[in-house]
Amino acid sequence: MTREVGTLSVQTENILPIIKKWLYSDKDIFVREMISNATDAINKLKRLVSINEASVKEDEKFVIRVVLDKDNKTIQFIDNGIGMTFDEVRKYINQIAFSGATDFVQKYKDKIDKDSQIIGHFGLGFYSAFMVSDKVQIDTLSYQEGAQAVRWISDGSEKYEMDLSDRKERGTTITLYISKDDEEYLDEFKMREILTKYCYFMPYEIYLENAKDQKEEKDKKDTDSGKEEAAKPINDTNPLWLKNPKDCTDEEYKEFYKKVFHDFNDPLFWIHLNMDYPFRLKGILYFPKLKHEFDTIEGQVKLYNNQVFVADNIKEVIPEFLLLLKGTIDCPDLPLNVSRSFLQNDSQVRTLSNHITRKVADKLISLFEHERENYNKYWDDINPFVKFGCMREEKFYDRVKDYIIFKTINDEYVTLKEYLQRNESKHKNKVFYVTDTKQQAQYIKLFKDNNLEAVILNTIIDTHFIQFLEMHEKSVSFSRVDADISDILKDTASEQDKIDKETQDALEKLFREAVKDEKLKVQVENLRTTSVPAMILLPEYSRRMYDLSRFFGGQDMSNLFPTEESLVLNHKNSIIQLILKMKDKEENKEDITLLCQHVYDLALMSHKQLEPEAMTRFIERSNILLERIAKSAVQ
Repeated sequence: MTREVGTLSVQTENILPIIKKWLYSDKDIFVREMISNATDAINKLKRLVSINEASVKEDEKFVIRVVLDKDNKTIQFIDNGIGMTFDEVRKYINQIAFSGATDFVQKYKDKIDKDSQIIGHFGLGFYSAFMVSDKVQIDTLSYQEGAQAVRWISDGSEKYEMDLSDRKERGTTITLYISKDDEEYLDEFKMREILTKYCYFMPYEIYLENAKDQKEEKDKKDTDSGKEEAAKPINDTNPLWLKNPKDCTDEEYKEFYKKVFHDFNDPLFWIHLNMDYPFRLKGILYFPKLKHEFDTIEGQVKLYNNQVFVADNIKEVIPEFLLLLKGTIDCPDLPLNVSRSFLQNDSQVRTLSNHITRKVADKLISLFEHERENYNKYWDDINPFVKFGCMREEKFYDRVKDYIIFKTINDEYVTLKEYLQRNESKHKNKVFYVTDTKQQAQYIKLFKDNNLEAVILNTIIDTHFIQFLEMHEKSVSFSRVDADISDILKDTASEQDKIDKETQDALEKLFREAVKDEKLKVQVENLRTTSVPAMILLPEYSRRMYDLSRFFGGQDMSNLFPTEESLVLNHKNSIIQLILKMKDKEENKEDITLLCQHVYDLALMSHKQLEPEAMTRFIERSNILLERIAKSAVQ
């Protein structure tokens, strides 16, 4: 072979500047491309060995080495794969965008199977090296018997040089002479971080080395006959998703989760995806413990292509609601664009997305049917995810709608169908609910005392979800326990306690004057309980509008919707009865005002928190009433 100087055959005009500037959105990706090319080179050689087209030493170990040299400002990517001949370098390197993988597969198409996992050795990916380099050098020796080692050098222009190389071992070394602006990549910590991100699950061991340490180790080895300490690879060559699900233990799943996502908590449960048709897909989706506040939930689903990291949370593949989960998905059949960074719009992607959605739904159904107790335990954590998924993906809702459960005020878990059936005789097609078990404790007690049932809906997303359900279940309506007084809470049997108009008008006048609100809506009822003097009701529509205003940026929309709160007085309560008896005596006027104000505030406190000024007045009034009770007791 003689020395050669020539011009690169560029198949697209001015492609090198385009590659250098625009092919990749992130410079770090050049590391992924160099490692991917090295992996391809090893894969090719192993395939040839498997069909007796090549041979290697019986105990040979395939590895990839990344060597940093700060002094000389170089990064080397070294593999012991297939290598290249002079003609192959001229063909695959000098003709930009001519894919070596395509040619290789075509040549051996009858002897290798479709799972050969050839990513694209020395296609456009190789030229990502020029994103950070002033010069790139290749030293390569082919596996072919009698092949000569080849050196190729280019400064990123259209010019290149090819000559003989002094490389002695089969494989390829790519040396990047790092540009001044990109010397950060010579930092060992940064390079380890990039390798961990993109190459952590690559199928061959990757070693990160420092040229200075190598020299010191060599000098030590020359003078010391002791055993050399074995280096550790930076990657895991056998990720758990490659194993058959039946061969994986719970501890392995938990350990993998903590290692990949740096979460010290165990996941609730997981789904192991493993399929070969209509596309190849493997992966594990984890359900972490989710917070009740929906807007704080952050998941992470890592997408891989043949164990090469592509990106986090790609919405084309992973439906948006599944991004609340954590997981890894590896799909060799992903239709990636030329930079291997983004998905092309493809019907196969939609099919993949639908499959993942179906598998998640099937897992929830399986838990419900076979592990109902565990399913109930998980519900408090996973219900925001399930509800969001139902609203975003109609197909998901159709599959899981009968497996959505609700926690009741009696700490039971029921489906919508179960709740409606067991309460049909009391309130047909109506679901009562609470949003705050502490704030609404009085209403909950009232329901329990009357053997009534309500469900707990305490996440922000529930306001949207119940409206979603009402649209899909046309006959069903949801009403918060403080939205109205159901007939089942009223005592209609007692004729002697019948409320006349005079009583209604008198109590309405007293309370409006006491709280200084002429527009206060006052309703007098005979409730089944005697212990509750009054309640505040807010119609369901008004309350939902208020909750929606909180969801959208916390804006207060109360000015747009006039208050429709009603004060319900319990005619059977002893305090209300005493107020009625005291109303005609002038000397009781001050006491009546204090009592009416206190009853109103007590009712309001069971409905919502008092404003600071109102709370101050309530405390001062409480002290006055206590003092009067104490004085009365000692007289």
